[in-house]
Amino acid sequence: MTFVELFFDLVFVFAITQVTKVVVEDLTWGGASEALLVFWMIWWAWTQFTWALNPADTTHGMVRSVTLLATAAGFLMAVNVPGAFAETGGWFAATYVLVRVLGLAIYLVAASGAPSQLAAVRAFAMRSSLPIAVALVGGFFDSPVRAWIWLAAVILDVVAAGRSGNNEGWDLRPGHFAERHGLFVIIALGESLIVAGQSVLSTDSSALLLGVALGAVTVTCLMWWLYFGWWQPGMEHQLTIATGSAQSRLARDAYSLLHFVLLAGVIAVAAGIEEMVLHPDEPLPTVVRLALAVGIVLYLGGTDLAWWRATHRILIARTTVGLLLALGIALIETAALGEIGLVVGGLGLLVLLEQFDRLRPGVASENDPVGPATTT
Repeated sequence: MTFVELFFDLVFVFAITQVTKVVVEDLTWGGASEALLVFWMIWWAWTQFTWALNPADTTHGMVRSVTLLATAAGFLMAVNVPGAFAETGGWFAATYVLVRVLGLAIYLVAASGAPSQLAAVRAFAMRSSLPIAVALVGGFFDSPVRAWIWLAAVILDVVAAGRSGNNEGWDLRPGHFAERHGLFVIIALGESLIVAGQSVLSTDSSALLLGVALGAVTVTCLMWWLYFGWWQPGMEHQLTIATGSAQSRLARDAYSLLHFVLLAGVIAVAAGIEEMVLHPDEPLPTVVRLALAVGIVLYLGGTDLAWWRATHRILIARTTVGLLLALGIALIETAALGEIGLVVGGLGLLVLLEQFDRLRPGVASENDPVGPATTT
């Protein structure tokens, strides 16, 4: 990964923070649905750029210039996130489309020297032109029509990715590709800490607040461990050993699509954490507990589904602990400190279970990243 890619990614720290604020300010099913649509568009713009820069020479002046231009467009896109379904929807759509178009342009240039790759990129660009146009049109309509139009664009994006992922010639570099997605996870987890920190600064200090804040940091660390401890190296290994169109399909499914699920979980957990920090001495409302529960299910479920897609094996511990933890969060009404303690306990238990599995003879080792106990 190069510095221009890292600089490009910094814009998405801001964008994710904006999405989390939208969720917190309207913690309803309607608000969550709108935030999910906006996050998909942000995510898809980023992941398309990641595919484009994967085979590109990012030290080339033209590639750097276009990436920096896309960084500026991405910043304007992030600025307009809060009003995406209100007065700034047209600006959000226009800047989103600009990032998408610039990403496709880089991809076409990077593939120009390889006929098979150029054919795959051209096919994807043609299939993506319709959802990009639909997204732009949606910016000219008021809600709720705008939401339906953007939902149509999302569906068309998934169809385009589904058809294009079957093509040969993508010239994927697995190590770089997995690293870029891992960095985005770090960005999302770091955003959780930023949100918690900002909430702490805006609240009167107390021992209770400190306990909740430390619990929030611990939750974030445990979520980091559950991704990077063994899962990320294992997924990278699976992507590396895949070949041809099977490799591009795995990259599409496990990374471009299912990482969206787990990252949506990170945002939901961040929204719940912010509410806990803002009201550390009050019982959590049902809607906040549901946000936390859904976030845990999406995060652990996203990693579990991606692992199943790569290995055709289910992570038993993740499935069981994740569902039980989510059920406990949703049903047990307690103050913020008790709730954050429950999350820390559940995720901590899961980390210990998976680490114990990996230390058993005959299970995974550092040089054989197959993962903990699984079943087909």
